[in-house]
Amino acid sequence: MKEIVTVTAKVQVYLGEEERKQVLATGCLYRMACNEVSRYVFDSGCLNFYEVNGALYHSLRDKYGLKAQMAQSAIKTVIAKYRSIKSNGHDRRLVDFKANRYDLVFGRDWSFTGGQVSINTVKGRIKVPFESQGMEKYLGSSDCKYGTATLVMHKDGKVFLHVPVTIEVERVDSTSTVVGVDRGIRKLAVAYDGKKTTMYSGNAVKNRRAHFSRLRKELQQRQTPSARRRLKAIGTRENSWMRDVNHRVSKALVESNPGGTLFVLEDLSGIRKATERVRVKDRYVSVSWAYYDLEQKLTYKAALAGQKVVKVDPKYTSQRCPVCGCVDKHSRDKSNHVYKCSHCGYQSNDDRIAAMNLYQLGLEYLKGTEHPMIQSPSGKPGDGGCSQSPCDVTPRPKGRKKVGAHKGACTTGQSQAH
Repeated sequence: MKEIVTVTAKVQVYLGEEERKQVLATGCLYRMACNEVSRYVFDSGCLNFYEVNGALYHSLRDKYGLKAQMAQSAIKTVIAKYRSIKSNGHDRRLVDFKANRYDLVFGRDWSFTGGQVSINTVKGRIKVPFESQGMEKYLGSSDCKYGTATLVMHKDGKVFLHVPVTIEVERVDSTSTVVGVDRGIRKLAVAYDGKKTTMYSGNAVKNRRAHFSRLRKELQQRQTPSARRRLKAIGTRENSWMRDVNHRVSKALVESNPGGTLFVLEDLSGIRKATERVRVKDRYVSVSWAYYDLEQKLTYKAALAGQKVVKVDPKYTSQRCPVCGCVDKHSRDKSNHVYKCSHCGYQSNDDRIAAMNLYQLGLEYLKGTEHPMIQSPSGKPGDGGCSQSPCDVTPRPKGRKKVGAHKGACTTGQSQAH
């Protein structure tokens, strides 16, 4: 059987002076149209496309000179943004569109033709060359289908066409290897396959993001023209760099495991609400960490490589001993990143413990349990407590002696035997 995988291909297009003027003008008009639609949606609270389209379609075309499809694309873009805010549980606010970009429907607003890419603007279509390196497998293939692309104009003058490519791949029905992957801040990813553990350090990422945070704070406090220009210059550099890191980590995970591998991740839906309860000084790092981006990249890379990704309930994955099954939150020493079971004494890195539990949940998934999870601890054998005799899960007194740091912890990309 087949399954659908969507990959976003970023194609750089090369514009002449006249073409650049047309594209910039179109992007500016499209942005103004989006902001008008945004004000209407915010005031009315209406998220129905047909109602908003009926109210604004003709005015958008007359006022901004947009083509028919572009006017509808502007409405769809705004509605999608407000629906995303609503689904994520964020406070309702007026969305201001600032980026110079616009959406193009495949076949109507853009297409590949004669070794060039045809792009629609408010003054008609233009045909320009593009960078085909890296796009060969997506061009001219009957298995690839293109969707609505976004033309993005960067501040450095470069122009990219972000093209969603839908590919049919063979569905992975049988797996030969299970890998539990725990995601975190100190360790970007910890992978355990039953024999070895591989850790990808996040220290360099954390330090780099802290640098960006301090730099933005300093520039915002200055409030000078040069500081504002600097803020614009750094722009989305941090996000681009973080996406590149996630690309490399997900690629390493996929390439270091054979076809038919089952990657098991924690289902981190709603993690933002949980991290917003941390201390204010730590909130920036916790709330803005790119867990979902890494998940997306690993999912589509694994599908293309004949592998599979499943998500399981994250409860107790950091509190359960993978050896005896005892669930005790006091066994984990977060400050020293060590887990020492209060029942059997098994000790290891706390992130590695989570990856080991995810690995075991992956084995349960293969047995036919659709959504495996570690049950709430009750102290009874086989019910999330100890697999042997009941263990003590009473609160420990404050100021207890801390367990020493685990000397066998892995460094970036290194492996550790079970």
